[in-house]
Amino acid sequence: LYQALGVLLPLITTNCCILGVAILVIQKDYDLLTGVVYAFSTAIGFGLALVLFAGLREQMSLVKIPKGMQGTPIALITAGLLAMAFMGFSGVV
Repeated sequence: LYQALGVLLPLITTNCCILGVAILVIQKDYDLLTGVVYAFSTAIGFGLALVLFAGLREQMSLVKIPKGMQGTPIALITAGLLAMAFMGFSGVV
């Protein structure tokens, strides 16, 4: 997938995030100020998740990981653990 799309993959991901936030704001019927705050908070949360994921990937490059778990499998496990950690924040606000 990366070889086919190359540089466009981050752009596609960002556009999907923007579209998803716009759809959620419309579904929840937020006014302008609440929608802007929601979008800004979502962007901060997404950025935080990316920074944490990049840091974990950096740390995993320093450790010996079994051959069968290298690459995509360990990335999916890490993403799942991060998702469970961030689910703890649901309902806080």
